[in-house]
Amino acid sequence: MIYFSVTVALLAVAWIGWKLTSRNAYESASYSVLKSEDQFEIREYPDLYMAITQSEFDSQGKDGSFMRLFRYIDGNNVQQQKVAMTTPVFMNSQQTDAPGNMGFVISQNLTGGEIPAPANEKVQISERKGGRFAVIRFSGRMNEATVQQAEQKLRTWAAHKQLQLGDQAESAGYDPPWTPGPFRRNEVHIRVNQSL
Repeated sequence: MIYFSVTVALLAVAWIGWKLTSRNAYESASYSVLKSEDQFEIREYPDLYMAITQSEFDSQGKDGSFMRLFRYIDGNNVQQQKVAMTTPVFMNSQQTDAPGNMGFVISQNLTGGEIPAPANEKVQISERKGGRFAVIRFSGRMNEATVQQAEQKLRTWAAHKQLQLGDQAESAGYDPPWTPGPFRRNEVHIRVNQSL
């Protein structure tokens, strides 16, 4: 009976820890779903402010990009103000001649004038213009190969729906690095260039 009680207590602590550090613990960028079909969606996003930095590697920010952004929201800014962590972390596709960008969405509780100015010149505040986006959702580890595969599936689906998509794709990750692959929420977003 003691072993059972200890096991239940450990599982409860693990579950609480998971909830406090999982994507459910953070504010998420708002959007409206206009169309949903299997793993595909058409979403309407408002304008979003983002803290962005160049990222030359992958979604884990092995070049230090993730930590630059994390330090910014942790108070390494001109106002020394903490900013709420949000999801997802956006990454745009890397071009062959330039690195891509990694971006944290700024909490919608802050208006443009309230957003702290970055202290690190490698971090900038940028606006992601709102609009309609075609989105595919997938699990597993996010890397260049899985993102390209998801983008191709999304473009094929959009072509069948006679939707014209933009050239630039963004990937979006919602989970901390320790989340097991099957439980991870990853997405690829591409702007829709025409109305539904």
